[in-house]
Amino acid sequence: MSGITSICVYCGSSNSVSEKHLDQATLLGQQAAEKGIEIIYGGGRVGSMGRVADGALTGNGQVTGIIPEYLQRFEVGHTGVSELVVVDSMHTRKMQMFERSDAFCILPGGLGTLEEFFEVATWKQLGMHDKPIILINLENFWTPLTDLINHQIECGYLRQKPEDIYSVVNSIEEVFVTLENLPDSRVKPDVTLL
Repeated sequence: MSGITSICVYCGSSNSVSEKHLDQATLLGQQAAEKGIEIIYGGGRVGSMGRVADGALTGNGQVTGIIPEYLQRFEVGHTGVSELVVVDSMHTRKMQMFERSDAFCILPGGLGTLEEFFEVATWKQLGMHDKPIILINLENFWTPLTDLINHQIECGYLRQKPEDIYSVVNSIEEVFVTLENLPDSRVKPDVTLL
């Protein structure tokens, strides 16, 4: 799989969402485990976070959760994962998730998920990394976001083609096909931003 041994999954932590979204999070974890790909995620036991971890664990997959001490105090950490790393801050959490991952998959989620996507996408735009980023557009959840990004391009605020920064898929199965078929390098830094 093009050298991909771990994927970082950004997703929501709410159980009050579409059951289909939760089921697809489970499927992502299961399919990663089947392919021997480690899951790196935010360490939670609820919502899509918990489901992706549980999906991988049922397939005897490796799951590393990274959670800030602040959230761990609320007892939302998943104690059944292969490794649960408790860190001092959200910033440390995100950096460790980034460093341990070969690619990023973004399931539906809230503000935190958006923030995580924008951070790794911006870093890629600046040429700080060239790891694959995949938006999983279940039931067109991310279509308003991709429309906004296209609007930014039309207005001159973004010069790169979105497909040079991230890929969009509509199903979990497409995630792994996309990872297998991505070229080695697709990004050229936007030096006008530096």
